This record gives sequence, structure tokens and C-alpha cells, in this order.
Amino acid sequence: MGSMEASKKKKPHAVVIPFPLQGHINPTLKLAKLLHYKGFHITFVNTEFNHKRLAKSRGPEALQGLPDFCFETIPDGLPLTNLDSSQHVPSLVDSTRKNCLLPFRNLVLRLNENATMPPVSCIVSSGLMSFTVEVSEELGIPNVFFWTYNASSFMGFTKFFDLMERGVSSFKDESYLNNGYLENTSIEWIPGKKNIRLRDLPSFIRTADPNDLFLNFFKVEVERAQRATAIILHTFDELENEVLDILKPKFPPIFTIAPLHLLLSQIPESSSLNSIEFNLWKEEPECLKWLDTKEPNSVIYVNFGSITVITPQQLLEFAWGLANSKQNFLWIVRPDLIMGEKAILPQEFKTDTEGRGFLAGWCPQEKVLKHPSIGGFLTHSGWNSMLESISSGVPMLCWPFFSDQPTNSMRACSDWGVAEEINNDVKRDEVEKLVRGLMQGQKGSEMRKKAMELKVKAEEAVCSNGSSLLNLEHLVHEALLSKDD
Repeated sequence: MGSMEASKKKKPHAVVIPFPLQGHINPTLKLAKLLHYKGFHITFVNTEFNHKRLAKSRGPEALQGLPDFCFETIPDGLPLTNLDSSQHVPSLVDSTRKNCLLPFRNLVLRLNENATMPPVSCIVSSGLMSFTVEVSEELGIPNVFFWTYNASSFMGFTKFFDLMERGVSSFKDESYLNNGYLENTSIEWIPGKKNIRLRDLPSFIRTADPNDLFLNFFKVEVERAQRATAIILHTFDELENEVLDILKPKFPPIFTIAPLHLLLSQIPESSSLNSIEFNLWKEEPECLKWLDTKEPNSVIYVNFGSITVITPQQLLEFAWGLANSKQNFLWIVRPDLIMGEKAILPQEFKTDTEGRGFLAGWCPQEKVLKHPSIGGFLTHSGWNSMLESISSGVPMLCWPFFSDQPTNSMRACSDWGVAEEINNDVKRDEVEKLVRGLMQGQKGSEMRKKAMELKVKAEEAVCSNGSSLLNLEHLVHEALLSKDD
């Protein structure tokens, strides 16, 4: 990729704003870095809460940015809470949609008054921060929505209210969660997805309340997507062509750009961009040294992401399943992993797994998944994690928690053949069996082979003339730049 020539006077200026959760911030920051490399002045907008968290985890210097890659903040409207924990997601969803438009508008106007930087020429916002379209329409500038999901999950979100109108999801009470309705109700009429079960759709459909916060939030966000200049989906064509063929005629231009971390790896290591990172927990790189001591494909990596919370009993079931499998494991146990209390594992578990288990609070996941000793990934099925796993040729065990994760798991297990799913009601015997099968069994070997095939396709998507690399070029020139740039 070559850096785009642009005069200082006419240098394009993109204001980039992610939804303020780690799983949305990370890919959005990667996209912003790619645009910077393409010649854009970047203003990256965090919430004040996450700005403080970043300063705590990475130090104040992490917020300095570059002369043409600047960090700004807006309030999220919530009271300040513990900086070691993710915010309450429903409260964050409700507050951002109600409270962020005015401070965002004021920020953009202030940037335009700053004579030391080029005027704002475009906005790149999370698809879940679609209020930004009010500002871009006022200013007459492009606004591209970045949905950090894959095409299948985006399709699922677009179908919520169709399902309600058809009566498929007319739940009279919450008993449907336990009566098999989710598992046994097939929705074959969704184009691009054959025999999908209700349980395979994003989890926000699982409500008996038509006024449910998440359900109505996604209705608004999907409707506003029609007002975007373009939409970016974090996937690559070769992975989801059949779903993309259905989506593209129904929305503004859709650009599939992924895996972002592979595109970003093409930027020279000497680039000052490499100093800009955004992890809200302090990483523990010692785990990489521990992995160096292990044989190839001998370690299962366990990480439930940045916002999944589990019960103390679920923690024990996973712990003893891992212990009894007799496999090496690297387990990321966040300080706020357990609902309302600290995650503490029993001493007998630590004694039993000494030498073959490593516990850490957070880690550099991309480096972990690329490490030769990693042979499998037990994941919450967040899309960033799964895409990084696919890109590294690592098969998975999926334990989806909420949002798009059930859809991601379904695709990985049923369609791509690179994963198996753990029952929601997790039991140690099942964990033991699945972990051992993934690491040493025939099924695990077959999944690893398919994962390696997808790894090749992911690499092809970002190489010269690859679909994602070309889509990035088209995004810049067809959606983000005016004819005068």
C-alpha cells in the first residue's frame, strides 16, 4: 500500500468515533490508522471514561497521538464508575443515543474553527453511533458507518422487526428460554441462511417485551444505516459472499474490509502509527515467554473477551474442565469476569495445573493467537476474536454470551467447520471432553485443517489485488474523498 499524496491545505480530515466498548474501539482504531496511512488527518473520539481508562492502563503518553492523529473526548452522560471494569452495557447504549449528539456536534464545530488543522471533511462512526449522521448532514460531508460485525450478524439485526411482525418472536413470557423454542424454531425464509434457528440470531431478539431497549436501539440503528454515505462490514468477501449478495442491493454501498489487523501489518514497522494502541486493561506480555516453553499446537488459549461476565459456578466448571483435560492452557481471567465480585480460583486448581496452566488478567491477543504453541481457542465468540483466530489458522470452542455471538458461533460451527459449541449450561465433563478432542482428537485435526484453509483466504483478501485491499481503496476514493481532494 502506498501513502496517498495530499497537499497540506487540502489534506482530508476524518473524525472517527467508535461505540465506547473495547470490542468496537479496537477495530475502529485499526481502520483509523489505515486511513491515516492513506493520507488522512485523524481525530479519534473517545468517551471521557475510556480516555481515563486508557491513561491508567497504558500511561498518559498513550494519549498524545501524533500531530495529525489526535485524540479528543466527549462525555457519555453516565456517572464515573470503576476504571477497572467495563460500563453497564444497557446504560451505555441508552446514554450514548440520548446524550452524545450535542457534545459531538460541538466538538466537530470546534475542530472546524481550529486553524492549525484541516477542516473536517468526513465522519467515520460506529454503526451504533448513528446519531453522527445529523452532524454530517448539517455540514454536507460524507458519513461512513462502520459496523464492526460480520455480514451474517448484520443481516440478523436487519431482520428483528420482520420476525416480530411475522409472529415468529412473539414471546408471551420468558419461558421460551427453557422450552426448546429457540432451538427448534427454524427460520428458512431469511435469504442467504439455510435452516437458521431462532437461537442463532443476535441474542437481543430473545425478549417478550416489544419495548425492549436493545431491540429498539438496533431498529433505529439499522434504519439510520440507510442515511449513511456507505457502510463498512468487518468481514471479507470470500468468507460471506452469499449473505453479502443479499445485503448489498438493500443498503448504501457496502465495503467489506477485513481482517483489519492483517491490512495494518503491511504498514512498515518503523511507522509512528505503531505506538498508538488502545487496550483498556494492562497487558501481561509474560504469557508470551511462557508460550515459548511449550510445544507447537500444545496450548489451548481461553479468553471470554472484554465484557462477558460469568457466575462463580461457571468459573469452576471451566476451571475443572481445563484441569481434567490434562492440556496446557493460557487463561485470561479479567478482574471483572465474575458478576459483582473478584474472580478467585481455588488453590487446589492452581496446584493441580501447575506448570501446564498460565493465568493472566489480559494479553496481546493477536500475538498469542499467532504463537506456534497455540493449538486451539476457547472463546466467547466475539467477532474480533473469531476473525483473529481464523486469520491465524486456529480452531475454536465457542461459548457465545450475547449480541452477535450466537450468529458467529453458528457460522463457525455449522458453515465453516472450524469450531464446536459448548452448551450454555456449561459442565466440566463437557469442557474436558471438548478441549481434549480439539487438542488431540480427529475432529480437532479436521477443524484445524479447515481453519488453515480460511487463514489462506484471509491472507489473500489483504494481498495485492485482494478484495479487502481493493475495497479499502474504493472506500477512500468513492465514499470519503470529495471530488476536490
